[in-house]
Amino acid sequence: MKHKIVTISRQFGSGGRTIGKAVAEKLGIPCYDQELIAMLAEESGFSKEYVKESGEHASRSSWLSSLLSDRVYDTPITEDILWEAQRKIILELAEKGPCVIVGRCADFILQDRDDRLSAYIHADKELRAKRIVEVYGEREDSPEKRVADKDKARAAFYKQYTRRDWGDAENYHITLDSGKLGLETCINLLVELY
Repeated sequence: MKHKIVTISRQFGSGGRTIGKAVAEKLGIPCYDQELIAMLAEESGFSKEYVKESGEHASRSSWLSSLLSDRVYDTPITEDILWEAQRKIILELAEKGPCVIVGRCADFILQDRDDRLSAYIHADKELRAKRIVEVYGEREDSPEKRVADKDKARAAFYKQYTRRDWGDAENYHITLDSGKLGLETCINLLVELY
């Protein structure tokens, strides 16, 4: 089956966004990453800032409930509205034509499509910490803490809405270690698989 949609899940600082954009460019298809924030804000009625902060993060109460009981409770209605808007947009983008979608549980949302290639990009924590300083600059929190916090938030969000473990190889067609393989090799592999 020829692939039409590429979904990229990624650890923070692994280069997944860069890989997604480069794959789309080489294939001559659109890449949806930050563009989804504006679409989600328009669809949901929430501000871009709220969407950016909440779009891949579980609510604290739901995350805590999930952590303690391995079940999801009390998801605030605003996050459910945002999830439904996100789901609707991703399904529409996939129907519209070939594209690359970075993050936002697209691998799960589009799991029933036979024309989807799903990738998970990961790398060593030290390499990712170094990369986020190079790409995003220094912040008050240490790079290691930023990486750990962002990964924890993404994992909780993924669990909250998919009931699956983020980063579990069984959820993806391929997992790539961008630290060991390098960004260019990851890009070329995904283009080849497409």
